[in-house]
Amino acid sequence: MSRSCFRTLPLAACASLVFASSAFAQAPADTLARIKETGAITLGVREAARPFSYVNEQKQPVGYSVDLCLAAVDEIKRTLKLPEVKVSYKVVAGPERIPKLESGEIDLECGSTTNTKARQEKVAFSYTIFVAGIRVLVPKGTKVDTVKDLGGLPVALSKGTTSEKLFTQLNASEVKMQLTTFASNGEAYKALKEGKVRAFPQDDSLLLGMASHDNALDRLDLSSAQLSVEPYAIMMRKGDTALGAAVDRALSRLYASRDIDAMYRKWFTTDRMNIQMNRLTRDSFTRPNKESGVAMLLGYSL
Repeated sequence: MSRSCFRTLPLAACASLVFASSAFAQAPADTLARIKETGAITLGVREAARPFSYVNEQKQPVGYSVDLCLAAVDEIKRTLKLPEVKVSYKVVAGPERIPKLESGEIDLECGSTTNTKARQEKVAFSYTIFVAGIRVLVPKGTKVDTVKDLGGLPVALSKGTTSEKLFTQLNASEVKMQLTTFASNGEAYKALKEGKVRAFPQDDSLLLGMASHDNALDRLDLSSAQLSVEPYAIMMRKGDTALGAAVDRALSRLYASRDIDAMYRKWFTTDRMNIQMNRLTRDSFTRPNKESGVAMLLGYSL
């Protein structure tokens, strides 16, 4: 196990991660049955996907998506009539979230993952929990009304994301950019701040989360152009129908009771951030759905 675990999570959580990685190296066919037997579940979380899923100053995984997954755990306890379910956390990076889900290292991925047609071939998704859109973070005063405004510019991409896929396609036929792929959102954002690149395309909510936390909105700005519709969802193994039904029941209860509104305000309207609920997100709460993401430019896929 990597020593980096002990720098990002408490000792008890690291011990849980060791257990999770060894005991569940092979994914069971029915996760709910395994949870009933072991009384344990492992949630995949992100290190710095604010405000959806991140490790806070106390080295604890927190965020909007994490809270939704914990609500799903409560539903699992009710379904299985268990007094308690032990929750372990495992930090996963963008490129490894699907492989670690498929291998059984995690049972639910609680992050900022877009439900796409391509990903549906490998994994399953819950009801939509948020709808974002790809935009471009640039220095103040940089005009990006269309992707053609990025022609010739050095652009940062984050590995394993829908924005990486879309901009790689655009660069091949639509507009020539100087693309550099970084291992994470954090590294791509750092390159932008340091002036190594002039633009960083990513989901607008994630870009706002990073810039707001960094108090950098006076120096950075989002493009007016929105290039995609990105419905986020909790991710689970394909064919894990009993677990999926429990997750969807938990979300349906939050949506129908409107408890989701308070949860949304908790994470998106803070001293540092103000992301008002958009129409597509609100519609997803009113009419729960599993619609996949789309690129706004015809002929390009997510």
